[in-house]
Amino acid sequence: MKYIVVTGGVMSGLGKGITAASIGRILKNRGYVVTAVKIDPYLNIDAGTMNPAQHGEVFVLRDGAEVDLDLGNYERFMDIELTSDHNITTGKIYRAVIEKERRGDYLGETVQIIPHITDMIKQQIRLAAENWNGALTSAEACIVEVGGTVGDIESMPFLEAIRQMHWEAAPGDFVLIHVTLIPADSMGDLKTKPTQHSVKALRELGLYPDVIVGRSEFSVGHNTKKKISAFCDVPERAVVSATSVPDIYHVPMELEKEGLADVITDLLQLEAHTPSSDWYRLVTREYTSRITVAIVTKYGIEDVYISIKEALKHAGRSTSTEVNIRWVDAEDLDTEILAEVDGIIVPGGFGIRGTEGKIQAIRFAREREVPFLGLCLGFQLAVIEYSRNVALIPDAMSSEMGPGTHVITLLPDQSDEADYGGTMRLGNYPVTITPGTLADRIYGRPEITERHRHRYEMNPDYIGILEENRLVFSGRNGERMEILEIPDHPFFIATQFHPEFRSRPTRPSPPFLEYVLACRAHNKTT
Repeated sequence: MKYIVVTGGVMSGLGKGITAASIGRILKNRGYVVTAVKIDPYLNIDAGTMNPAQHGEVFVLRDGAEVDLDLGNYERFMDIELTSDHNITTGKIYRAVIEKERRGDYLGETVQIIPHITDMIKQQIRLAAENWNGALTSAEACIVEVGGTVGDIESMPFLEAIRQMHWEAAPGDFVLIHVTLIPADSMGDLKTKPTQHSVKALRELGLYPDVIVGRSEFSVGHNTKKKISAFCDVPERAVVSATSVPDIYHVPMELEKEGLADVITDLLQLEAHTPSSDWYRLVTREYTSRITVAIVTKYGIEDVYISIKEALKHAGRSTSTEVNIRWVDAEDLDTEILAEVDGIIVPGGFGIRGTEGKIQAIRFAREREVPFLGLCLGFQLAVIEYSRNVALIPDAMSSEMGPGTHVITLLPDQSDEADYGGTMRLGNYPVTITPGTLADRIYGRPEITERHRHRYEMNPDYIGILEENRLVFSGRNGERMEILEIPDHPFFIATQFHPEFRSRPTRPSPPFLEYVLACRAHNKTT
């Protein structure tokens, strides 16, 4: 197993996750089988109970793990499917060690950070590397991103475990890549001092970078690279410039131009395969049309909906359509904005805040025949809107949100749950498609698998009433309703699941692909 460890210095938010994902894409373009691990040094077991407005989107993996949004980038860039093993948190590590201690597995030893915590970290990294793509098949290279910034107290045990792994690895099996900031002063001159200090902090922990990726707004020139090379003991060819690009999917191309692939393959003693250019042709495809889509949100932070943004981008690239997004505040809905767009999306979320504005947006899309896509909560609110305004159940409501006729209710197996973390209906579930429906046309097969994250569902007591009023439930999982649509509408579909989680640049999500095409058709007629 080849290990590529990515650390970060100077400040958070530099793009370690995109760098790690891009390295994976570079290797995959050369035919190597890659996987990835994200280390998050917070004490939470997972990201499921975190406020998305503070931490960004909670991404859901195939086995139901609720994880950091970086794992979504790994899946999209590398076109792989990961599991809970691929997200390591401080909470997971300490819980595992304490459980072993309670069972008596340590046979009376004094349990300490070293070796017990660090050994567990190494064990979990190696397990994830071997458990590739959800199957017990080893990858050829595992990319390990260490969250946080070098010097953070939370990251210390993980960095110590990485140090140990480095010296335990055979020559050519371990590469350390350090992502750092190279800021410019008021005159536009790039400053190397933050990088020098960051590498110094790393070396104090016994870690020596093999490659430095310098994030900057300007291209890092020869003189700056030479200076960093001299002060940080890294060959000049291993000092890589990573400037900001208009599209994150261009980052692998920029790193290719910098020669990073050759540096990594040399350090890991890999054969220098000729890279495929399919990815680069795909992400640079020119747009021939343009649409504008409104996403009706209550959070106001784009990172909360990053998978939706990317799924729209994937569908847009596939159809040569530039998708512009207008973020619409659900708590202060302006229907004049909705009248100016080519399509409306109501995404997932929790709680009552902003729901009436979202219901109003759904009604606008239904009555004005604007292409509509509802996701998770968007599915539930579409049921409520249709119940109120078509099936004439004026007090239709979700039991999550207050009193009324609960057309949306708590899942039966959720009523006795005392814990919030990891207890929702999570991960992959099969959905059976009704023949002859819009969903059938979208997916083109009788059964699909999509990822879920919800605690509430369509109340089966009201299915018949809504069907009598011509609402079609075109996707089901047993007695659970998974997809709804309105047959006499140009494009109105909502899913209880999250199709955006399985979308890739190379394999756009079918609902998003058809939605973009519907928005294009709507655009041509207005």
